[in-house]
Amino acid sequence: MPAVNAAPTAPNTIPPRALFLLVVLTLVWGTNWPLFSLATHEVSVWTFRAVAVAIAGAALLVVARARGQSLRVPREHWATIAAATLCYLVLWNIASTYAAILIPSGQAAILGFTMPLWAALFAWLAFGQRLSARLGLAVALGAAAVGLLMWRGLATYAQAPLGFFLGLLAGVGWAVGTLILKRRPVAVPALVLTGWQLLLTAVPTTVGAFVFAEGPWFMPSWQSIAVIGWIALVPMAIGNAAWFAIVGMLPTPVAGLSSIGVPMVAMVSGAWMLGEPLGPVQWAAMACSAGALWLALGRR
Repeated sequence: MPAVNAAPTAPNTIPPRALFLLVVLTLVWGTNWPLFSLATHEVSVWTFRAVAVAIAGAALLVVARARGQSLRVPREHWATIAAATLCYLVLWNIASTYAAILIPSGQAAILGFTMPLWAALFAWLAFGQRLSARLGLAVALGAAAVGLLMWRGLATYAQAPLGFFLGLLAGVGWAVGTLILKRRPVAVPALVLTGWQLLLTAVPTTVGAFVFAEGPWFMPSWQSIAVIGWIALVPMAIGNAAWFAIVGMLPTPVAGLSSIGVPMVAMVSGAWMLGEPLGPVQWAAMACSAGALWLALGRR
């Protein structure tokens, strides 16, 4: 995978590798959400998060080393990595976890994936990156897609405002962490960067697992172990590695908009696996999402 400090692509060109990684990212992250309830059926959310990020981080570093990549990170980059990890992976895991406890997990996912909107706003405020008319329309369509989905959960948000706030906070943290890496690129391969960030995330989540996990020690069933292992190695390891590679190849607003398709896949997979609703509002949101992706990634 390319280094995260790769120069952003020209505005009118999307590399084929980036398109391939976008498809991978959308599929592995979108199909992850219906598995969340299965992964936490026997263990606490904190324990699940701690184990999954540790496995994912170690696996990526092993793969990177097997490919001949150095695992060394120059000392001057650790502050940037720590700040990006705190804002994205740590804040995302903690805030989205509590949001999923306080409100339905599907609604928490939708709030978290407001990230493209925050990324575009913060890129404009911090870096003066003005959106073209085409990208501005893409952001508007993405906002419409999120708004349609959030509209169905307004009653839930009114009963649990903290869950609503934490869901949005997760999206804000993801956007800020992405912008930190764009502002101060880290000159290491994406596999190495992702592996170290996941291992750093394992530290506070492990502390949380010891503090908040309930009940005595026990061995989960093989079904729980299989689901947690799949989530650790596929959505967390492969998905995050693909995301950080995409961040290195695309401008911030385009990279952010590329994730807007994930909740759509999550809705379809949730309807198929868990029988969750999939009606006219959801289809309208998916149409807006498809339009946003076409505007952001299509040839100008």
